[in-house]
Order: sequence, then C-alpha cells, then structure tokens
Amino acid sequence: MRVILFGATGVIGRAVLRECLLDDRVTGVLVVGRVPEGFVHPKLRTGEPVGYDACFCCAPGLALPAARTLAPGCTLVYVRGAAETDAAQEAVLALPLEAYVFRPGRLPSGRPPFRLAYVVTRPLLPLLRRWWGGEATTPERIGRAMITVAERGAPRRVLGPADINVLAEGS
Repeated sequence: MRVILFGATGVIGRAVLRECLLDDRVTGVLVVGRVPEGFVHPKLRTGEPVGYDACFCCAPGLALPAARTLAPGCTLVYVRGAAETDAAQEAVLALPLEAYVFRPGRLPSGRPPFRLAYVVTRPLLPLLRRWWGGEATTPERIGRAMITVAERGAPRRVLGPADINVLAEGS
C-alpha cells in the first residue's frame, strides 16, 4: 500500500511515519510538507500524489482540503484535533470517499518538555487508564491502527481510543 501523510512533524505524525516505515504492508510514503529531522528511508517518496491507496492526515484543519484532492479509491484516515468542530468532521464524512475519523482523546503536546514527559510516562499508560476510568492510546498505536484501517476498513467511521487500540493489535 502507498500512503500520503500530512502532518509528519507533530507527535502523532512522527509516530505514524515511523510505523509506516516499519510496516511491510506499506511500500511507499509521500510526506506532504516537512519530513521530520532524522528520517531517511527507501520508502520515502517525493512527487505527485497520484496512485496512492491511503491518506493519513495528522495535521489539524487539513483533513477537508486533503480529502477534496484525493483520487477515487483512496482511503482517508484522519486524527481529529481537539479544537476541531463536529461540522468539520461531518463535512469530511459527507464526501464521496471512504473516510475514517480517529478521536484519540488527550495526547501529549509536541513541545519538548511534553515530549519528554510522554516518553517517561508511556510505560505507565495501562495504570493511568485504570485510574482515569477510561481508555487511553498512544501515537504508535494510532499509526498501526491507521495502516490497518486503510488496509481493511473498520466497523464504524468515527473511532475512539478503545477502537484504535483494538485495530492496532490487529496489525
């Protein structure tokens, strides 16, 4: 599968890019915008976004413009930003294409102090999930789940943390 990726420099986007480069199901990745520092890989592509199977949008606010440019048959999977409205989500889902929305809940900021806090607390997520009484996910699971959804779809079009975790394990 060939993937277009928007938002590769954020916390989620970097993890999604990493998972795409590690996964044998992904044969090529076209990063739209900047490629994060330190990422060099034979799967990374440049050029026109033609002939791609999936588009992963990890950049808040870009899902609708990206979706409007996709070729028929390309699956859109986007991570909805906390500040995005239901209207934006519904506009994407109303387009004539296969689209899925990930609503992962609270995730760490990409700013350096928060990134360090995430790295330190990541092993504690299972305990924190019990303490919060809800589901939590990670950027890496989001990446694995996006690949799985692009490959075989999902039971519903709007997916929360529990759905994302199940799909990530099925990769």
